[in-house]
Amino acid sequence: MELKLGGKKMIFDPWLMGPAFARGWWLLHEPPADSMERLCQADLIYISHMHSDHLSYPTLKSLSEKRPDVPIYVGDTSRPVFWLLEKSQVQLKNIIVVPFAIWQNIDEHLRFMILKDEVHPELDTCIIVEYKGHMILNTVDCTRPNYGRLPHNVDLMMSDFAGGASGFPMTFSGGKYTESWKADFIKNERKKLLNYKAQLVKFLQPKIYCPFAGYFVEAHPSDRYIKDTNVKNKPEELNALIKKTAPEITTWTAKPGAVLDLALALLTPRREAITDPSPSTKIYKNSWKFDLYVDELNNAITAEIFKHDKWIQFYYTWAGFRNYNLVVRIIETDEDFNPIASGYDYLVDFMDLSFPKKRPSREHPYEEMKNRIGVMRHVVKNGLLWDDLYIGFQNRLSRQPDIFHHRFWNHFQTSLPVFGPDWDLFLEQVSLDKNTVEAEGIEMESGFEYTLT
Repeated sequence: MELKLGGKKMIFDPWLMGPAFARGWWLLHEPPADSMERLCQADLIYISHMHSDHLSYPTLKSLSEKRPDVPIYVGDTSRPVFWLLEKSQVQLKNIIVVPFAIWQNIDEHLRFMILKDEVHPELDTCIIVEYKGHMILNTVDCTRPNYGRLPHNVDLMMSDFAGGASGFPMTFSGGKYTESWKADFIKNERKKLLNYKAQLVKFLQPKIYCPFAGYFVEAHPSDRYIKDTNVKNKPEELNALIKKTAPEITTWTAKPGAVLDLALALLTPRREAITDPSPSTKIYKNSWKFDLYVDELNNAITAEIFKHDKWIQFYYTWAGFRNYNLVVRIIETDEDFNPIASGYDYLVDFMDLSFPKKRPSREHPYEEMKNRIGVMRHVVKNGLLWDDLYIGFQNRLSRQPDIFHHRFWNHFQTSLPVFGPDWDLFLEQVSLDKNTVEAEGIEMESGFEYTLT
């Protein structure tokens, strides 16, 4: 979304090209042809958080080649929004990290304030922009923005609306996870999200409301099941509910290239303030360059580190999660989640961070995870968060008992080390071990079982 505030242009969360969450999410809409040009002309850019549908490295790579010094503002989250910048090799030179709940003055008329989320304070942020006394509130993906303390009667409010931003329950199998159970659950969750957003909008009483975050589609052919199952809210549905519960609030369903003239919209009596895209405008994408991005991910499959099974111990030691009674089986698969004969299939016991050949005899919760090999190895090689697997629909899961292990998922989705595994060191160690074995004539057994000491 581009805001024109007097002589300044501000852009929120530009995602103009490439997929998000590895290869699971793709743009629903076709960005206007001049989108990148507009991005390069921005006076400031706000990026709400590190999820790749908001922090789009393919988009920022293109931006950096044209204007690397554009000011980009992010909140001071405990995990830096741009923690992957160096590894991405995107050359942005003007990233400004600002403290929460403090006005940032751009000029005498324009200022903004970034706020944190109560539910995910390490991750999600939202923003208030004020121009000549008029306020715009964008809560983005926050579950409970700023602990519920938000301004009332803003001129324009924006928020997420769609839902469907999780692997649960579409990627789960076994037990209660029948297709009918999934359909009922998704329907109820959609309805709950619609009601919550409508109630929040009614409570805050903005003059105008616009659904903002949620325009994605599981477009890759191999994810047709997810696309068909993961039914999401439409912005028109939320706006219709708001009109029913709070008819005094104006709603706007934005399309690519559409313009809302806020000055005209706030006049009394109101004048025509919305310019819709021309009839010839292409609204929905029908081409995504799948092979370009999927091949880039699959390059990790043949990385040198995966020729040595000790990468498993090295990686999970780096990850640093242990002292938790959970055994996980990881299986590398093809596109259709069928195990690959040459892929890895291993157990991790997170109680003592060992890698047994069979499940331990003690009582323990168990999860089985089938991961597409290209994405799994890309995540491992680059030390990425497991959101690419879970939110990106790149795995299939079953668990016994059917319990959500928050500590485990929170660690691998938000708390992995900021600096990735030192694979150069790993390969040096492997080489030294190999030389020692050859020098001493030691016969190695196939298979492995390691315990961290």
